[in-house]
Amino acid sequence: MIWWYWIFLGLALAGAELLSPGGFYLLFFGIASIIVGALGGLEVVTAAWLQWLLFSGLAVLSLLLLRGPLLRMAQSQPAQEMDSMAGETAVLMEDLQPGHVGKAELRGSTWSARNIGTVPLSSGQRATVAKVEGLTIFVTPE
Repeated sequence: MIWWYWIFLGLALAGAELLSPGGFYLLFFGIASIIVGALGGLEVVTAAWLQWLLFSGLAVLSLLLLRGPLLRMAQSQPAQEMDSMAGETAVLMEDLQPGHVGKAELRGSTWSARNIGTVPLSSGQRATVAKVEGLTIFVTPE
């Protein structure tokens, strides 16, 4: 086969891998095809049967050796809380009875705040953020 056919096939397979749902199968066949095309262009491998044999061998070998580690690297890491607001100080914008929800200011934004303490909090009072769930901060008196 002509060397640039191999290169074209490799690029097409690599492009198809981008459109597929991510099994990392076509990528290795594309890489093997590009390698065979490069070797054919350099006239290292000229016989068609040898090109096909090399293509098959490289594709299967790289698939068996490299797919597992590549999948492990591509898997997303568990979500980590990058910016925790626990321990910060919020300023209440309204009176807040124990167990009730009101408004508080934190980092220049207005949040829903739930008083998880046992004493009422008054407007303008500072409170410590114990935890955050969604858009609600759970506060206790400072």
